[in-house]
Amino acid sequence: MRYWTAEMARADALLFGRVTYEMMESAWRKPTTGAWPDWMDEWEIPFAETIDRAKKHVVSSTLSGVDWNAELVRGDLGHAVRQLKQEPGDGLWVGGVTLPLALADVGLIDEYEFIVQPVLAGHGPTLLAGLRERIQLELVDRQEFRSGAVRMRYRPIPATA
Repeated sequence: MRYWTAEMARADALLFGRVTYEMMESAWRKPTTGAWPDWMDEWEIPFAETIDRAKKHVVSSTLSGVDWNAELVRGDLGHAVRQLKQEPGDGLWVGGVTLPLALADVGLIDEYEFIVQPVLAGHGPTLLAGLRERIQLELVDRQEFRSGAVRMRYRPIPATA
């Protein structure tokens, strides 16, 4: 959780699709009472506070509006994300399953970060399933956690003509 808290804080903004936005909002938005819910453990609160106050962009063709420090992204995804990437700062953090695939297909992901957990789930969505073309990656950083999880960060290798 400390790692993800730092990652959220490092990002200039978060970029979510509708499903991820709604899931994160339902779990991590601070209640109107101003107090975090009883189910939340003390060690989760720094993450909750960080994601709650983070600027968010939500890609959706079905939502009519968003709040929770968020702006709705509509229209041509590639054009909209290129504009966001030109804003000053260190970068956007993208989460989810469908949106990263769409961004990878148009070459708009500068770094990929994968965390391998020491758990075999046996079900669930396949990451980047349906990618149109193979993307060669180079490892730029690796970190092992006490839990046994391993984080690997990769950058796409530019295709040679």
